[in-house]
Amino acid sequence: MRSARAAGGDNDPMTTVERRVPDDVLVHLRRARDHADRHYAEPLDLEGLAAVACLSKFYFLRLFRTTYGTTPADYVSRRRIERAQDLLRNTNLTVTEVCHTVGFTSLGSFSSRFRAVVGETPSEFQRRWLETGAPRIPGCWVFMWGLAERATPETSLDGSATEEKQPGTERP
Repeated sequence: MRSARAAGGDNDPMTTVERRVPDDVLVHLRRARDHADRHYAEPLDLEGLAAVACLSKFYFLRLFRTTYGTTPADYVSRRRIERAQDLLRNTNLTVTEVCHTVGFTSLGSFSSRFRAVVGETPSEFQRRWLETGAPRIPGCWVFMWGLAERATPETSLDGSATEEKQPGTERP
């Protein structure tokens, strides 16, 4: 099966056969990717994401890589780094706090992955943005309003500060 773009001629790089995931399976892959986007700060593994997609873990891995061009682990890691960049740029949280907030359990792993993706260490990145003089959100505000972490009603029924605030649902 040739791509519609492959009709351009012999110099077109798309003339090779493309693999395409069936549309009924693509829905499941999107569900798993959306789950990873929403729950990036939580521990995520291949088995858990495959279960969300209702596929075996090895089949899920092959289809995810074919569809999105990256493995699920790399996708989640990159998503965490993107969120870490936002927090380092806009808050006064320390690198360690950001590391744990976005779901990394090791500061060393976070720093090396951050450098591999961004091209500079988290401290250098934060320092560079600090020099712009842009106002920063205090860390206490970030945690209080759940900008760094947001508990769901199932996981936090104790009235903690990270519980999502809903209009008209005031606690006594």
